[in-house]
Amino acid sequence: MNEKRKRKVKELIKHIILWMILIAALMPIYLMLNISLKDNQQFARNPWLPEAPYHFENYSKAWDKLKSNIFNSIFVSLTTVVLMLMFSVMGAFFFARYKHVPGANFLFYIFLILMMYPGVANMVPTFKLITSIHLYNSHWALILLGISSGQAFTIFVLKNFIEEIPKDLFDAASIDGCSPLQQIRYVVIPLSMPIIGTLLVLRIINQWNRFVASLIMIRDSHKHLISVALLHMEGEYTKQWGELMAGYTIAALPLVILFFFGMRAFIRGLGEGALKE
Repeated sequence: MNEKRKRKVKELIKHIILWMILIAALMPIYLMLNISLKDNQQFARNPWLPEAPYHFENYSKAWDKLKSNIFNSIFVSLTTVVLMLMFSVMGAFFFARYKHVPGANFLFYIFLILMMYPGVANMVPTFKLITSIHLYNSHWALILLGISSGQAFTIFVLKNFIEEIPKDLFDAASIDGCSPLQQIRYVVIPLSMPIIGTLLVLRIINQWNRFVASLIMIRDSHKHLISVALLHMEGEYTKQWGELMAGYTIAALPLVILFFFGMRAFIRGLGEGALKE
């Protein structure tokens, strides 16, 4: 009887801890949604609980201010990630299948070092490079920087996955006359879709939250990404907390939708052991 009671107490404590963690994780989302329906007076009076009247117009005001920036982020994020994955698949295929090429291992170790190199450390020479090729204040500057900054991690993950593909498949493709690009198209990509889906979600989230590059490389406010536009929405002297939280909610919706539709591929890629520590 005592053992049964101890087991129940342990289960109760475990569930209490899990509920506390869940509440702590969801509390910021609740406060964001709650404050987004208030004006400044309601926020100052009662920031914790809902209070009528609800100001749904905060969302329309925030949308009017952020709609161009949201489309900028969608264009930059999708273009960057698609091109990044395209180049990364080819690079990972090279490192996984052509290890015998002189210097291949050395070059791969360079990529590993780049994974540990902070991007802000080379922001000044990067800025000079972007201005010298006349891409300053252009979305293509952000796209090129995004592609280059995400290559190391993406190639590292894809290389480990491609190495697990049976070599007999590549040998059979070679016998059938497939070139390396055709092997990537007909062998690597179909078998790597789970990890490609996982990387797609991860890298889009990463690109969507980019701040420093957009702040430095883009001058015109209508060209900024959503992360910088939200900063400008805060105002210099006063903050409209309802509109600001509505803006954060609108900015988070594309990521929620992406993860909702890509969750199956994301979990499948993780479940197949593609991400190795």
